[in-house]
Amino acid sequence: MKPNFNKSIDGLIPVIIQDNITNVILMLGYMNIEAFTKTQKEKRVTFFSRSKNRLWTKGEESKNYLNVNSILLDCDEDTLLIKVTPIGPVCHTGADTCFDEKNISINFLNELENIISERKNDPKDDSYTSQLFKKGINKIAQKVGEEAIEIVIEAKDDNKELFLNEAADLLYHYLILLRAKDLSLKDVTAVLEKRNKK
Repeated sequence: MKPNFNKSIDGLIPVIIQDNITNVILMLGYMNIEAFTKTQKEKRVTFFSRSKNRLWTKGEESKNYLNVNSILLDCDEDTLLIKVTPIGPVCHTGADTCFDEKNISINFLNELENIISERKNDPKDDSYTSQLFKKGINKIAQKVGEEAIEIVIEAKDDNKELFLNEAADLLYHYLILLRAKDLSLKDVTAVLEKRNKK
């Protein structure tokens, strides 16, 4: 792969950053040949910052790194698409993406996972989630089992509203269980993606 950095006067090419699991576009940055080489070598995205006029590894201060899954070059050899696994929010505002993706359901699930993580790491006395974490893995797993049984029962009836409520309860407790195991939905979808490629 040989991007053509000579097409622009400043030697920079645009780089589109995409979430490897959700396919959500996260941000746009620029690379020169040094940033590209560093990114390839370290498997972590480094840009050339036009405002700082230097190489800038995303997350060098926040620790919200962009770990590289794959790098694709467009047909004109002057634009890169890098699929990444983001470690934390991507945008400086604290959002998952620099673009307005508020209406994408997967983003709400990401927000919900972040809230659940906060309740685990910074427990609140009045939080059901914090209380569940405090009770331990056996109780959390038990709750997932209970919710799974309840959704099966509701699936046999024709009440859509009750079924959706039970589905929401199951998903919520499942996210808590994943967090208790120090995992996330991205870890699960990565397994599904790998299976799909077989």
